[in-house]
Amino acid sequence: MDLGLRQIPAFTKESPAIGWLQDQLQQGMKIVLVAKSHGLAERVVEILDAEQVPVVLTEVLGKPASEHITCVVGNLESGFVLQDQQLIVLTEAEFFGVSGSYASPKERKLARRRGQQVDPLALKSGDYVVHEIHGIGRFKELIQRQNRNQVREYLLIEYSPPKRGYPADTLFVPTDQLDFLSRYVGAEAPVLSKMGGTDWARVKGNARKAVRKIAIDLVKLYSARMKSKGYAFRADTQWQKELEEGFIHQETPDQMTTIDEVKRDMEKQIPMDRLLAGDVGYGKTEVAVRAAFKAIQDGKQVAMLVPTTLLVRQHTETFEERYGGFPIKIAALSRFQSAKESKKVLADLESGALDMVIGTHRLLSQGVKFRDLGLVIIDEEQRFGVEHKEKLKELKTNVDVLAMSATPIPRTLEMAVTGIREMSTLATPPEERHPILTFIGGYSEKQVAAAIRRELIREGQVFFVHNRVATIEKTAADIAKLVPEARVAIAHGQMPEALLEKVVVDFWEGKFDVLVSTTIIETGIDIPNANTLIVDRAENFGLSQLHQIRGRVGRSKERAYAYFFYDPSKPLTETAHDRLATIATNNELGSGMQVAMKDLEIRGAGNLLGGEQSGHIAGVGFDLYLRMIAEAVNEFRGEEISSPAELKLELPVDARIPVEYVDSERLRLEAYHKLSAESSAKSSREKLNEILSELEDRYGKAPKSVLQLIEVTSLRQQANRLGLKDVNLLGAMAKLSPVELSEKEVVELSHKLKGVRYLHSSKLLTIPVPISSGTEPKSDDEVIDWLWQLFAIVFGTKNGKAEITN
Repeated sequence: MDLGLRQIPAFTKESPAIGWLQDQLQQGMKIVLVAKSHGLAERVVEILDAEQVPVVLTEVLGKPASEHITCVVGNLESGFVLQDQQLIVLTEAEFFGVSGSYASPKERKLARRRGQQVDPLALKSGDYVVHEIHGIGRFKELIQRQNRNQVREYLLIEYSPPKRGYPADTLFVPTDQLDFLSRYVGAEAPVLSKMGGTDWARVKGNARKAVRKIAIDLVKLYSARMKSKGYAFRADTQWQKELEEGFIHQETPDQMTTIDEVKRDMEKQIPMDRLLAGDVGYGKTEVAVRAAFKAIQDGKQVAMLVPTTLLVRQHTETFEERYGGFPIKIAALSRFQSAKESKKVLADLESGALDMVIGTHRLLSQGVKFRDLGLVIIDEEQRFGVEHKEKLKELKTNVDVLAMSATPIPRTLEMAVTGIREMSTLATPPEERHPILTFIGGYSEKQVAAAIRRELIREGQVFFVHNRVATIEKTAADIAKLVPEARVAIAHGQMPEALLEKVVVDFWEGKFDVLVSTTIIETGIDIPNANTLIVDRAENFGLSQLHQIRGRVGRSKERAYAYFFYDPSKPLTETAHDRLATIATNNELGSGMQVAMKDLEIRGAGNLLGGEQSGHIAGVGFDLYLRMIAEAVNEFRGEEISSPAELKLELPVDARIPVEYVDSERLRLEAYHKLSAESSAKSSREKLNEILSELEDRYGKAPKSVLQLIEVTSLRQQANRLGLKDVNLLGAMAKLSPVELSEKEVVELSHKLKGVRYLHSSKLLTIPVPISSGTEPKSDDEVIDWLWQLFAIVFGTKNGKAEITN
């Protein structure tokens, strides 16, 4: 049944909608233009007014008139022409020549965070850990031990035997000392340290020496940047708000924070140098879109540097789509441009006719001159070599820089680089993304054919990864026989570059259904329509490689499938089995942190600090190594170093997270780790209350032992502020050390506390522990209250105990 509805013609920047609308008005058509927000409606009216096209913006749509265009705010996916009624209805997206639909500000809510970010202490039995004092050990289990009627939880760590033939040494680490521990990331199988030996001290010493040199360089770099004067951009304009309202997705909380951080940096006089890290498809490009727009609003030019010619095309399309309706000129510069086009781009950059250029390392060559460069954006920063970085330094002088990288970087790297180079992390996946369904099994032609056909039915495309160039053509021919209806193409690194790029572009444009390729697809290809991945001989790939390859699919709202096939005729090695098991279990969004931790962290660190450091990283583990850099940098900057608290706090108090309350060992460890991280002198009681609220939110009302654990952590904060290393209330005498007291102060204390003793040589203060009645010890609450009072009397501190609101 034909309703007489016809499609709106497709408009572009070259053939805009305005001329067509003027013709339709002259022919007596009634035109309604629907915009999804007030900002966009006002922008449409502004453009039509400038072209002297009659237009009226109305709040309530009545009967459309034929004398002028009626603009209204509303929600419409696409427009139509109804010739019989002489009516045209079109959306602002069609008017601007932009595909896709915008979300209205009312609908735009923050995408919720999905669970916790990856915890470095998600340990399982057999994992290697680094203890700052005792060295590299192997985590065995989380166990409970009874001490003076009190149950406490400990991590059991195994160390190297003292002599050959002897049993392994073990160390019990209390859960309140987790700050001393970090997950070991470095060599495949490190040598376990000997407890009490000198080897660990020597390895640590060598790493510290290497670290000092890096720290000096980093501090010099930081000082130079702080002294240089850049350009302070103005606050956001009305157009900036309109652009941001036109974002088709919902921003994640991380995106909002990062966008604010970038804008704040740009508005300062000091040149911005910010690194933006986030897993594939987490919205880094939108941050770049907004930053570039802000720079262009102030009359500055923007250069975006990307590693591949294909990415130049993809980014150019994205930016042109987002800037539709704004008078902004964007051009690409790569091998895809002819000599004549390139010459025009270079001339326009120098004259200032061009606002933004997106290009490969061609941008760094001689002869590229800008009239007034204000911002450099570097995509996939880790892909550029040393010589490119040197050229970049020349380009970057006094210019704001935003570098983006999909390499997951752990939180300790943020600490190390904080202040030297600002860093933002996008860790929340976009709301409409789904985890990739991962299948692992022996290669079967029947399954391969079924997987390809399933994707073809939903009009999608397939990546087939076969990593041997010698047999890739035979594999492609086999697939063409298996699924005759599929259009199959081949891509590998030994093809001429122009041909390889043509094949990939054709696949991107949908001219092929299946791309049989080597691992060259591992990085930088964003094909939202390809949502099935098949990997042949998956047992021969590295873990981070498998993760990167899997990241090529699942980049749209469609559910993605990944099939990792191994050779069923050969038994799997233990390592290959572990790798495939890991990739199968870590299929959650953003799991790059877990999967690629070892590989990517070392590559990330090598990239930041230079390859010669990797030996030291293997010696002490990545986490501790970066903590050393942070300490050395702070030392050179004259700042106080906050190393983990070396405090031994022993109280006869039941302070723990019972198994009945949180039954998962991993989640208990996570909670202990959070509390341990907040036990330093700089932490506050509010932070502890926040952790308690979070626990109660997740697991229900906290039992007494958890409330007491919060209290004991608060006492630990206070003991750290007072510089204490040992607080022991387990015997008949309470022991505090080190305590600095003059003879006069000791006499004053003896009047306030009966039986007090003080040893000047060891700075040890002992006080009899009061008991309630008879021989019964005080209750846990009374012990905690008594210790607060003791701190107040000895050190003159206020009683820091605060009520916990349940």
